[in-house]
Amino acid sequence: MGWVPTTGRGSLPFATLDGEPLVALASFALEDAGAELVDFDAELADLRADRPLVLHDPLCPLTPISFLRRAVEVAAEEGAVVVGVHPVTDTVKAVQGEVVGGTVDREGLWSVTSPVVLPASLVADLDGWPDADDFAALVARLAERTEVRFLEAPPLGRRVEDESAVVLLQALAAESPEP
Repeated sequence: MGWVPTTGRGSLPFATLDGEPLVALASFALEDAGAELVDFDAELADLRADRPLVLHDPLCPLTPISFLRRAVEVAAEEGAVVVGVHPVTDTVKAVQGEVVGGTVDREGLWSVTSPVVLPASLVADLDGWPDADDFAALVARLAERTEVRFLEAPPLGRRVEDESAVVLLQALAAESPEP
């Protein structure tokens, strides 16, 4: 099952890249990866059928289909939640009160991208749809209850934060050998 949540993201999921809204690109990728898109208005209990649930952020519209498939495979093999991530490359500073401290070691720091794959066993235990407004917060909540496996996403799997990042992603895609 596949779901492309748009709440909590403002109007950015409807910005266009190569003439297509980001939400449409993400939806097409999920379908091409073999997921059946589900209607958020439906009851999750009626849709389960022992399948994983793939949440694909429309703000990561060019996540390669092969990566989406791989995340589902890993979730099935390991029975863990699988989360697409990128290593943090920005400088991160520690802050105490109003004082900026030293630089934080980036080794082991990850930025959540897409997808978040919930294995079928976890989906069967859910009372309803997970709150997917913020993938990082969702992953933190899931980590409190089950094993979470981070899978490094390819460069095209990056998350856009604003329309200028959409332009950057489009330029990256033009230079990328990935389909």
